[in-house]
Amino acid sequence: MSGAEWFDARHHDEEPGGPDAGSGAGHPPGAGGPDGPRPGDGPEPDRPPRIPLPRASVEDGGRPLPEPDAVAPAPTLPHGVLRSLLGAWALAACSATETAAVEEHLGDCGTCADEARRLREAVGLLHQPESLDLDPALRTRVLASCLDRRPPRIPLPEWATPYDAETARLDALLQDIGAAEWHAPVRLRWFEGEAATSRRTTVAGVIAHLLSVDGLVAVALGLEDPVAERGVTGPAARTEAYWRALHFPPTRAVRAPWREQSHNLVRMVSFSGGAGKLPVGYGDFTLPLHDAMLDRAFECWVHAEDIAEAVDYPYEPPAPRHLHRMIDLAARMLPGALAARRQAGLAAMSGAPHLVAAGRPGRSLRLEIEGAGGGEWLIPLDSPGAAGSAELEVAHVALDGVEFCRLAAGHVPPQDAAAGQTGDREAIREVLFATAGLSRM
Repeated sequence: MSGAEWFDARHHDEEPGGPDAGSGAGHPPGAGGPDGPRPGDGPEPDRPPRIPLPRASVEDGGRPLPEPDAVAPAPTLPHGVLRSLLGAWALAACSATETAAVEEHLGDCGTCADEARRLREAVGLLHQPESLDLDPALRTRVLASCLDRRPPRIPLPEWATPYDAETARLDALLQDIGAAEWHAPVRLRWFEGEAATSRRTTVAGVIAHLLSVDGLVAVALGLEDPVAERGVTGPAARTEAYWRALHFPPTRAVRAPWREQSHNLVRMVSFSGGAGKLPVGYGDFTLPLHDAMLDRAFECWVHAEDIAEAVDYPYEPPAPRHLHRMIDLAARMLPGALAARRQAGLAAMSGAPHLVAAGRPGRSLRLEIEGAGGGEWLIPLDSPGAAGSAELEVAHVALDGVEFCRLAAGHVPPQDAAAGQTGDREAIREVLFATAGLSRM
C-alpha cells in the first residue's frame, strides 16, 4: 500500500466522536473544532491532497514506450560523386550527410579508402609546424615593461642596448645546441679588396673570435684583456693570437668566458655614464665607444647567423630599432671607406669630382634602405669631410635592410646585391664595393 493510500484509509476510519473529538489535540489551530473543519468531516472534493501522489513511471503504467528517433540512412550517391568528395572530406569540409555517405562508402571500396588515406596525409603536410623559438623581440618587450614599472637605478645607455640584446640572443642559441655541435664547421666570410675571402673554423672558434675582438672594448674600459699576447691590436691578429694560445681547438668551454665578458661590458658601460665618446682602437682605425658597441652588436648578430646556419637553427634579424642603428653606423662609415679605396688604387673618382671644404655640400648618392630599420642617407662621394647634398645627388640606390647588412658583413658579393639603381653607375659600383669593404674577419 502506498503512503497516499494508507493516509486516505486512516482518514476514513476516524469517527467524529473519537478520542480526540472536541479537544483539538494533535491539530493545528483552525484545523478542527467549531471554528474549522475536522479530519472526520470528510474530504473536500475541490481540495488537493496535502501529500502529493507519486508520479507513475511509464514502465509501471503498462503503457508502450515511445519509439526512438529514426536515424536517417546515409544517402546513396554514385561512385563518381563519392570519389569527387574525398578531397573535401579530407579537409573536413563536407556536410554531415556527405560525410556519412563518404565514410560508409570507404568501408566498401578499397580504392577510395587508399585515396582517402593519402589525402589525409597530404592535408597534414599543408599545416606548417609552428616554431617553438621565442619571438626575438619578446625579451625587449618584457624588459621594457619591467623598466616602465620600476626604472633601473643605473640605466643602460640606449646605444648599448643592441649589444645587450644580441649577446643575450646568441647566448640562448648556444644554450640550446648539443655538445657535438660546438665542433660543427663554420666558415667566416668577409671581403678584401676586390674579392671575397673566408676562414674555416668551428662554432667554438667563432665564439673565441668574438671574445678576442670584444676584448678591444674591454681594454678601453679597463677590463682584463682575454688575449694574453701583448701588442696585438687588429681584430684578425687578435683572433689568430687567441687561437694559437689555446694549443687545442676551442671547445664549448669558451662560452663561459665570452658570456662573463659580455656581462662585464654591459655593466661597465652602464656605470660609465657619459663615456660614449671614449676611443676604442681597432688597430688601423678608431671608433668612439658608442659606435664600437654598435659594431660589436652587429658582428655578434652576423656570426650568430653563421652558427645558426651551421647547426640548422632558425635565427631572426635584430629588432628594427637596433637594426636601424647598425645601418646608420655603416652609412656613416661609408665616406671613409670610399676614400680608403681610392687611396689604395681600387677605385677612381667617377664623373667630375666636386671637391669642397670639410662640412660643405658635395656630390652625393642617396642610399635608401627599405624594410624594418630602414631610412635614407645621403653619402658624400668625393670627400669624407663633405656633407651629403640632395641638390648635388648623382645616383640613387635602394636595398633591403637585412640585404644591406649582409653586404656590409661580406656575406653578399657587391655585384650580386639585389639593389634598385638609378644615376651614375660608377658611383653606385663604388658605394656597393665600399659597403662590402666594411667587413673584416
